Amino acid sequence: MSEQSVIAVVLAAGEGTRMKSTTAKVLHGFAGRSMLGHVLAALEPLAAHSTAVVVGHQREQVTGHLAQIAPTAQAVVQERQLGTGHAVATALAEVAPGDGVVIVVPGDAPLLRPDTVRAVLDEHLRTGAAATLASSVVADPFGYGRVVRGPDDRVVRVVEQKDADLDEQAITEVSALVYAFDEVLLRDAVTRLSTDNAQGEQYLPEVVSIFVAEGRDVRAVVVPADETAGVNDRVQLAAAHRVYNARLLDAHMRAGVTVIDPATTFVDATVTIERDAVLAPNTRLHGACMIDEGATIGPDTTLTDTTVGPRSHVRNAVADRATIGADVTVGPFAYLRPGAVLHDDVHVGTFVEIKASEIGTGTKVPHLSYVGDATIGEHTNIGAATVFVNYDGVDKHRSVIGSHARTGADNMFVAPVEVGDGAYTAAGSIITEDVPAGALAVARAMQRNVEGWVARKRPGTASAEAAHAAAAGSDTSAAADNQQTSSSAEPVIEEQPS
Repeated sequence: MSEQSVIAVVLAAGEGTRMKSTTAKVLHGFAGRSMLGHVLAALEPLAAHSTAVVVGHQREQVTGHLAQIAPTAQAVVQERQLGTGHAVATALAEVAPGDGVVIVVPGDAPLLRPDTVRAVLDEHLRTGAAATLASSVVADPFGYGRVVRGPDDRVVRVVEQKDADLDEQAITEVSALVYAFDEVLLRDAVTRLSTDNAQGEQYLPEVVSIFVAEGRDVRAVVVPADETAGVNDRVQLAAAHRVYNARLLDAHMRAGVTVIDPATTFVDATVTIERDAVLAPNTRLHGACMIDEGATIGPDTTLTDTTVGPRSHVRNAVADRATIGADVTVGPFAYLRPGAVLHDDVHVGTFVEIKASEIGTGTKVPHLSYVGDATIGEHTNIGAATVFVNYDGVDKHRSVIGSHARTGADNMFVAPVEVGDGAYTAAGSIITEDVPAGALAVARAMQRNVEGWVARKRPGTASAEAAHAAAAGSDTSAAADNQQTSSSAEPVIEEQPS
């Protein structure tokens, strides 16, 4: 049977009251995806020809999110939440009928792996069973539906916790609510589901009983329990994140990435890391980050949607939607905002913030500076405490600094302004006019010292006393110098040997 005959149904209509949130349960998530996003990612390799996501509570939120992450998936509204069987029936009513396989998965199982879904489908196709389900063996099965097997080890029943007798409650094999069904048989069976159970709902597992009663084959594939566990509250969400993050880091390490401390390193599912990269402790990589070969990230660094080139080192820094070239050093304590582009061999140092600016090859911005809406050429040095004054209160304006330029410490560039190639600007200057190539710009007032100002304007202060003591010391020193000068002015008569 071809993969194009697969219909996927995701059950995402639950209320999720234990989340205690105004956000729909399946929209909570981690590692750059919602729980629903993780589940859809697990289904993606199946290339289902139809994917129906059953929504109910907070349907507007879920439907809007679905349109963003999986626009080809179809949201199907379950107006009244009457059970998992009713949800599947609602979905099938909206999907054109065929003769393929229906895969059903829960929307709150973010640890589900593509290989697990594939294993259930492959077993289903291999055996020709009417239904194949994923099950797990757990130490504490309380709250789960138990998988009851017959003498031949085939599944004969799935019974919910509230409907199980004492012997069934002792079973530790539980249903994961991950199923593969023969589509034609399932469409018929869901029309015959009853509400004769403790919850008064139409249970999807009752389809198993219907098939067994008709003499049809039902199989189960045992999978790891951590993959199929649902997330119902914030504690379980955090636990799932830890498991998922460990998986991602294991995969990266086996692909040649060094992760010094996995316990303090977090990466999103959408992050790409090339071999020989190093992730130091307390590194967090979010969104579509791309870390190239030999780069070192961290310690204490957070990157979002940022590209880092080969052999670059970003430490104690934050970057959001920045582009970093090869052999670049960033940090410590630097902030790269959206639109920051650092070409190769750039150095961005301590307490530097860069926004919507392009920094040319080999240029250095070492200390205590803000570079906003600027273009800086190659091999230029930006002096400490430089500010690009880019905002006039209404609009942002751009500044241009040429190549091989040297700007002095404590400069302000009032945009729009341009400094030519090879130009220098003096320390303490406020540059408001263009500087020609090769020129020296000095834009500061002549210094004027007002003698005795502190004594007159701040009498009795510690400053005045310090100034008075300094003046007195200066007078004493001057007198001593005069005395020494006077003494040394007298001729020295040396006795001649007799």
